Amino acid sequence: MRSVLQQAALPVAAILAALVLFGGFVAFAGASPVEAWVILFKGAFGDWFSWQNTLQRAAPLMLTALCVAIPARAGLVIIGGEGALVLGGLAAAASAQVLPFTGWTGTVAVCVAGALAGAAWIALAGWLRQWRGVNETISSLLLAYVAIGLFKHLVEGPLRDPASLNKPSTHALAESLRIGGIAGSDVHWGLVLGVLACLAAAVWLRWLPSGFATRVVGGNPRAAQLVGLPAAGLILLACALGGGAAGLAGAVEVAAVHTSANASLIAGYGYAGILVAFIARQEPLAVIPVAILFGGFGAAGSLLQRRLGLPDASVLVLQGIAFVLILASEALRDVDWKALWARLFVIPGPTRDPSWRGKSA
Repeated sequence: MRSVLQQAALPVAAILAALVLFGGFVAFAGASPVEAWVILFKGAFGDWFSWQNTLQRAAPLMLTALCVAIPARAGLVIIGGEGALVLGGLAAAASAQVLPFTGWTGTVAVCVAGALAGAAWIALAGWLRQWRGVNETISSLLLAYVAIGLFKHLVEGPLRDPASLNKPSTHALAESLRIGGIAGSDVHWGLVLGVLACLAAAVWLRWLPSGFATRVVGGNPRAAQLVGLPAAGLILLACALGGGAAGLAGAVEVAAVHTSANASLIAGYGYAGILVAFIARQEPLAVIPVAILFGGFGAAGSLLQRRLGLPDASVLVLQGIAFVLILASEALRDVDWKALWARLFVIPGPTRDPSWRGKSA
């Protein structure tokens, strides 16, 4: 329990510091920082309506965060979840027009089509890294832009519904294929899929042989090579699983929120998932509460606009500040704070080593 609290201390401190700096940004815009903090909380968790908006936004964040977290356990930094998400949504919308399924089987088939599209796209980044030596961070980011361009071309061209005039989109999914709300609420079943995906990823990484082998490859590639683990295959598997999660997010957004593939699908969930994964330190179980927190920040954006006159995108400033501080805080994780404190504020004796790194005399 103590180690868990120690691991969470720096991310929590970084988020609090981000809120303080965001308050400075709000004050510079001529509004009250305290009022902005209160509105952020009320807009995210103040009532049941706010909770529904928060949980709706948390569902895709959980899945896109897994697109970063799972490959990271294999030693890769994948940041192209946005591309996998939009292609997953496009595959779901297109497959709904050709698959001969209806009801829940059709919904499952649509979600599987989205997951497969996302898995193939992120696995391509893993393949480029393993067999062509292309840095996966750069390739996954560039592939995301390619995916968005391909998405726009197909939605505005070959797959466009002629009835969509001002807002190009694909044909809408049949009513029987859509994902409904939980117990009549606005929170759709995609939230359950996101939670189950996080639980499944945690079980796979901790308890299954392939998951353990993936962690070995990510933690000590040389040891993995010496014991004969198939590093290339495990890296591709991790990329495919992460991409499949992001593709599933796109399929859920189409089947539960937009009912068709259109420009509204490009909402930045893939990029926000990077932040969620980093704050959660690539732990699938920690992704769940962090995604809910940042889903709440996103839900409160419109309330900040109505109450304080701030732009709706102000929450992106908060997310950006938090991301920078999270990355900066990682440099402080290995500091010996007791030794540093002793060096700064305690006068060392004649036999005491003043080194703040804690070395023995």
